[in-house]
Amino acid sequence: MERTAFLQNLANQLQRPLNTTEKPVNDWAFKPIEKHYSVMNEQQLVEALEQQCKNIHTDVVKTTSENLAKTLHEVVAKYGEGPVSIWDDPRFIQHGCQTLLDETWPAEKRTIHKWDAEQSRDRNFANANEAKVGVAFSEYCLTESGTVVLYSAKGAGKAVGLLPYAFVAVVPKSTILPRMTQAAEAIQKRVDAGEILPHAIDFVSGPSNSADIEMKLVVGVHGPVEATYIILEDC
Repeated sequence: MERTAFLQNLANQLQRPLNTTEKPVNDWAFKPIEKHYSVMNEQQLVEALEQQCKNIHTDVVKTTSENLAKTLHEVVAKYGEGPVSIWDDPRFIQHGCQTLLDETWPAEKRTIHKWDAEQSRDRNFANANEAKVGVAFSEYCLTESGTVVLYSAKGAGKAVGLLPYAFVAVVPKSTILPRMTQAAEAIQKRVDAGEILPHAIDFVSGPSNSADIEMKLVVGVHGPVEATYIILEDC
């Protein structure tokens, strides 16, 4: 209600006219946040990411598109028996995991819950909550913080990465970026190109943890207890 009056007060204090139409040009002489990690090549970013993942209690596994199904099988098996919750994502097909979407993988009789936009929200959430492992593809991965960027959209509910005991993110190597600055720039370019973004973009840094109580770190307070990033080295 008081937006104009509030902005006018700021303009008066800054001793300049109120600008309601033109977007300010951020032309700073120095931009240190854009340079941090940016001198690294792709392999160096991967190595730095691996080191950071140790700090956030997250395992890193490297594989190729050809071996992704086999690697997923091994990683999921590491977390024990129980259902798997996955996105209804065409990238599984692109990387040779069609049987996972068909709910016939792996050979063991492990239940696969695919996020189904056609069924009820409650049913999807119940399936994710029942799952031992959640599997999703990341849009970007940030070296500095070990953060994966997830697009929550139709067929890709955020509960898949939040409710299961363990979370597995598939990370194409080419999408590994230095830090939040580059991720924001990449997302903005997609917007400028006319892409319609999903209703939510989530930034997830390994398993959930908190040190709010007596500064003692507790992992798995409000989300997955364990996490693994699978890096696709040929993507």
